[in-house]
Amino acid sequence: MSADIIDGKAFAEGVRERVAIAVAILKEKHEFTPGLAVVLVGDDPASQVYVRSKGKQTIEAGMASFEHKLPAETPEADLLALVEKLNADDRVHGILVQMPLPKHMNEAKVVNTILPEKDVDGLSAISAGRLVLGEEGLVPCTPTGVLMLAKDVRGDLSGLNALVIGRSILVGKPVAQLLLAENCTVTMAHSRTKDLAAHCRQADILVAAVGRPRMIKGDWIKLGATVLDVGINRIDAPERGEGKTRLVGDVDFDEALEVAGAITPVPKGIGPMTIACLLHNTIVAACRQKDVSIPTELDK
Repeated sequence: MSADIIDGKAFAEGVRERVAIAVAILKEKHEFTPGLAVVLVGDDPASQVYVRSKGKQTIEAGMASFEHKLPAETPEADLLALVEKLNADDRVHGILVQMPLPKHMNEAKVVNTILPEKDVDGLSAISAGRLVLGEEGLVPCTPTGVLMLAKDVRGDLSGLNALVIGRSILVGKPVAQLLLAENCTVTMAHSRTKDLAAHCRQADILVAAVGRPRMIKGDWIKLGATVLDVGINRIDAPERGEGKTRLVGDVDFDEALEVAGAITPVPKGIGPMTIACLLHNTIVAACRQKDVSIPTELDK
């Protein structure tokens, strides 16, 4: 057999299209424009590319984009003051501070300064607590994308065995909570789990987010399983020329293709879903702040 390749790029385009429709509805019916503010501190090249992409896609969806770029040497107090200013700005419905921050800044302190209702990256302690408690809140973007793709492939997830490899607050822990909420039987594993392969072979849904290139081998995967590879690892690619590199996931993709029922590639799998879900979260946040119904078109 050969697994179906899950086209995260195409799915993300669909999410963005629905976001644009929802934005148009909100403008027409409620006369406001959802706004997203992104703050970048420093000149990390990957972060700069990511922030540019966020701004571009925000504008393409018809939303208001507010970008703030600060020098790396900016005092933490100045960044916190900017966040507080955005908290108070009625035009801004979502705030995202791009990570990583310079070493002299406390990332947790900065994130927890964002109002929970504007925390569209879902990383504050209050957002995390609401997720664990099953309360209404904003959920981290990449885990939201993982769940969307899993449900698109499998439909009802109730009763399925799910294995989440990785325990980060960015992906592993929130993914596990989302799968629990869908009535999966969830196991969390990590790089130190004993006999990880045996756990993998029991999983109907396998989410790999451990940050080790091609760690998950094909013979670890249950026949017909849905594999969602969140890993983004850069490795040497001498076949492309001297000094060239390529991106691979945490799963050995070629081996997994022969066993899995469906699998996300790297790139063009989970990655494109992150910004799409950020825009989705901003619509949700804006509607809650304005106390209006979320357009049903958003999740059709």
